[in-house]
Amino acid sequence: MIRRKPTHPGTVFLEDVMKPLGLTVTDTARMLGVSRKALSEFVNGKAALSPEMALRISKATNTSAESWMNMQQKLTLWNAYQHEPENVTVFPFETVS
Repeated sequence: MIRRKPTHPGTVFLEDVMKPLGLTVTDTARMLGVSRKALSEFVNGKAALSPEMALRISKATNTSAESWMNMQQKLTLWNAYQHEPENVTVFPFETVS
């Protein structure tokens, strides 16, 4: 399990793409073809990255959608581990000889 909480992909997008290019949320949303609200929620960590948004970002930045989705997957799994269920019984698999 990862000990440190992974960085939200929206934070990465904001810090590594938008800020260096001097782009506002409004301008970036227009360029990506999404609503300002949807982008704002994403870059502020209030919404998870959707596959559609990953495709839009990958096309605009010439990166892979998979790399963006991997960031989201790591964060989602880390969050799930914080509330790991304890009422799960291990299946009684028999060993094959």
